[in-house]
Amino acid sequence: MPHNTLQPGHLVMVDMEGTSLDADTADFLRSHHIRAVCLFRKNLGTAAEVQKLTTDLREVLGPLALIGIDQEGGSVIRATFLPQAPAAMALGAGGDLEQAKQVGAAVSRGLRSLGINWNFAPVLDVNNNPANPVIAERSFSADPMAVARLAGAWMEGALSEGVACSVKHFPGHGDTHTDSHHALPTVDKSLAELEALELIPFRELASVAPAVMTAHIVYPQIDPEHPATLSRKVLTGVLREAIGYQGVVITDALMMKAVHDRYGHARAAVLALQAGADLVLAQGARHEQLAALQAIGAAMQSAALDAAALQVACDRVDDLARRFPLQTTPYREVQQGLDIALMNKAWARGLTAIGAPMPPARNTPLRVIAQASVASDGVSEAGLPLEKIQELFAAFSNVEYLPIAVLRQLDVQTLPRDGRRNVLVSNHHGRYQQSSAEAEGVDLHLAIWNPFQVLDINAPAIVTWGYADGAMVALKAWLQGEAAATGIAPVALAHA
Repeated sequence: MPHNTLQPGHLVMVDMEGTSLDADTADFLRSHHIRAVCLFRKNLGTAAEVQKLTTDLREVLGPLALIGIDQEGGSVIRATFLPQAPAAMALGAGGDLEQAKQVGAAVSRGLRSLGINWNFAPVLDVNNNPANPVIAERSFSADPMAVARLAGAWMEGALSEGVACSVKHFPGHGDTHTDSHHALPTVDKSLAELEALELIPFRELASVAPAVMTAHIVYPQIDPEHPATLSRKVLTGVLREAIGYQGVVITDALMMKAVHDRYGHARAAVLALQAGADLVLAQGARHEQLAALQAIGAAMQSAALDAAALQVACDRVDDLARRFPLQTTPYREVQQGLDIALMNKAWARGLTAIGAPMPPARNTPLRVIAQASVASDGVSEAGLPLEKIQELFAAFSNVEYLPIAVLRQLDVQTLPRDGRRNVLVSNHHGRYQQSSAEAEGVDLHLAIWNPFQVLDINAPAIVTWGYADGAMVALKAWLQGEAAATGIAPVALAHA
């Protein structure tokens, strides 16, 4: 049944601290009628601890509770103890719709076993900009119809296992040079240009996507004043009216600097609801969450927010919670093993060769260059450390390791040319100096995260699209001459 009296908390999703629900947090959630919580790595202990947390949250949030998470695959996975799904672009390189569907289903099985009923995936961004610092391999393809097909298959599988999806980031984060976690990007395209590329996947999947997450990007030819998250012209004019979308619209996190530094939680929360969002993702410190709730309450009192429109928004979110009720379903060991095998097969299928690379003979003297360690940036998980990279070369008899503090600053021309084959393992996400694009010095490039680094290094390359266990199993097999790289890059990676 719908909420009898609409409360600001019905329109807000928050995050929390810790791996268990403490009394203060429970009181805050209950007293403010909050029904939606987003979990991050900081909240995830063991599987049993997560199950206890979601059970406790369900009791506090009520029967229409929503517990969300970012479990896209690739480097954007919060529950790393679940079978690790390929990055979207790895599935794009494999090009197998049935496999994408099965992967989506397996991701949902894992989440449902933890008591999570909402996944902020799949990504519908069309990554047509190699300089994009935040999307890259999180996109399925540079081809919008391929994105729609693969993401649609992934979502079909995910929904079949009872977990809601939220496609993102509307109207498209694929053509940015800026990460909206750190600054406010601008995409200076007309609506017609967006319709010809970015909006295609959103239009194609509008009738089946239960939810859409917004982008903190300014599209000045549509709305020069506000980013899409806060823009009525974008959320209502384009998404609701032009595309006809009827599902839940949730904002990306208000704590991201693109919005937070210009608007703050309070003003942004009200603007987002005025723009046409149904649920505001008000993560952050407790006082920031409270500021969003209080601002929404004040706007409701003053009629700055339309009561009828808010009720429609609340009803949409209620319907989502009813369609995907919180439930914890046992994850049988046999099924988990099958899902791990599925993920490994999909990672292997995506393994892609650029420029005719050849695996070295096992007695070849090698020099392996990589960054010593790569910390999480808050979006992606931590990169593969050097000690894990060393495992790739366990079968080789003569390997020297050259750890680099900041790999993206590497000048490949300074690498020794002493008879050892230089193997560069790009275990960080940033692009290299442009001066490296034509320089000699690398004999084999293993791009295990951002595929567009291939464009920066003048060497034959293997692209894994990520560094999860399945990707590294496939790469190790290729290095040892035991497997082929059969993937086809869904983005342009060949050197000119």
